[in-house]
Amino acid sequence: MAKKIIGRKDIANFPELGLQQVAIKIDTGAYTSSIHCDDFKEINGQLHCRFIDSKNKKINYQSLVINNYKKIKVKSSNGGVEERYQIKSKIELFQKTYQISLSLTDRSTMKNPVLIGRKFLNKKFIVDTDLNNLSFKAQA
Repeated sequence: MAKKIIGRKDIANFPELGLQQVAIKIDTGAYTSSIHCDDFKEINGQLHCRFIDSKNKKINYQSLVINNYKKIKVKSSNGGVEERYQIKSKIELFQKTYQISLSLTDRSTMKNPVLIGRKFLNKKFIVDTDLNNLSFKAQA
């Protein structure tokens, strides 16, 4: 299968999370992908999460209970190791749905609520940092 070209930023849907038109940043320096989650806690073997797209708070707000998750260790860009919850979900790009693993973290200080890392990009996409919103523009 030929790899698709994706730009450094785009807009994606996360149908299982009920999130539409969420700003994503492509980061080949990151191994894992992460999504902004401003409130998450483990209660009786279930993960209770609140997802908010900081740019579209009125549009994208979801509280979910997730049964299938795990804890992972993620090394940050400054070298520190952080334990995070990781969920499996789906992402829509270029009118196709892909399986994706997302770690939950507070990205409220970041410009984009979702960071897409190499683990997801591998064997599917080639990144052209001069381009933006290729998937979103392909929907028109």
